[in-house]
Amino acid sequence: MKGSNHNFYFDTFQSPLGTLYMLFSGNVLSEISFEPFNHPCPKGKAPESFIKQLKGYFNGKLREFNHPVVFLKGTDFEKKVWLSIRKIPYGETRTYKWVAEKTGRPSASRAAGQALGRNPIPIVIPCHRVIASDGSLCGYSEGIDIKRRLLDLEYYASQSNI
Repeated sequence: MKGSNHNFYFDTFQSPLGTLYMLFSGNVLSEISFEPFNHPCPKGKAPESFIKQLKGYFNGKLREFNHPVVFLKGTDFEKKVWLSIRKIPYGETRTYKWVAEKTGRPSASRAAGQALGRNPIPIVIPCHRVIASDGSLCGYSEGIDIKRRLLDLEYYASQSNI
């Protein structure tokens, strides 16, 4: 694992979508997965402040995560894509074309989609908010059903607070 001076550990969180596996470097979040990690690191305890944010998100109360994250992998373009989607407001969607434009590469919609598929921190980095230009839900590394459920959660939570 990159950065041997880091104190890596993982923890789990029982979400309405299933178990989330979270990897931390110190107290900084570096990965979320719906599958167990292959990383050789010990189980630890996620920062309580982050667990509180996850609970708030799944309860429809939290609109934006502010827990620190670090990308331990990814190209400069991928990181630019991941950072750009943090600007998509809760309960809203944008297109792959929008993401490509935000990265300064307006003709790179397909590359933006591939970068989103490699997002190491889904939910917190809300790649589920990116849809096709025709409004269809295409592509999500955790599956279209999970994407739909995240979008529905955000949509209905934002409607109930109007």
